[in-house]
Amino acid sequence: MFQLNDVKYKSIINTKQLTIPTDTVTAVTGPSGSGKSTLLRLLNYLATPESGTVSYQGKPYTDWEPTELRRKVMMLPQRPVLFGETVAENLQAGRLFSGREEASDEKLIAAAQQCMLDKKLRDPAENLSGGEQQRLSLARLLLAGPDVYLLDEPTSALDEDMEWNVMERFLAEARRSAKGVIFISHATAMADHFADRIVHSDSFTSVGGLKS
Repeated sequence: MFQLNDVKYKSIINTKQLTIPTDTVTAVTGPSGSGKSTLLRLLNYLATPESGTVSYQGKPYTDWEPTELRRKVMMLPQRPVLFGETVAENLQAGRLFSGREEASDEKLIAAAQQCMLDKKLRDPAENLSGGEQQRLSLARLLLAGPDVYLLDEPTSALDEDMEWNVMERFLAEARRSAKGVIFISHATAMADHFADRIVHSDSFTSVGGLKS
């Protein structure tokens, strides 16, 4: 689990105690600019608190080597990032970062299909639409196989029907693989439908904790 104790970060995060389990699906909700993305950055060690401690599985982040932690806890930003020229190179990038051997073409295709991306492996990634790049990024994350997925509005570029279908398929695979998921959602209905637990931004922008 993640544990934040007496954490303050600029004027954005201010919580006495916040516990987020990593054996389930948790949604983070709240208005724009309320610190949701900052919370994920703290959990991914991309930001460090000005005071207090952030821990993962009982180990403070100051005791973790950052790359080791990020191989266990991977974050997908809202704006997709491309690695390499082709769809295949982008899918393999997650495997390489996590220290795993390259996946077969069959596994690459299966991951893409899981995220409803119907593209050839040799297709140029830069030609993909924003929504296709988001699905490519999700498939890359599945192939990387961390213990916890941190997703910052991972389907925001998709229309509503596609958004729900992709999230349903991604979370089904995460649950099948016993992975934890923490995702930011702009849609309350999506959070209510998919999440086992919900954390609202007022629980970490003021003294508070986990909401079920």
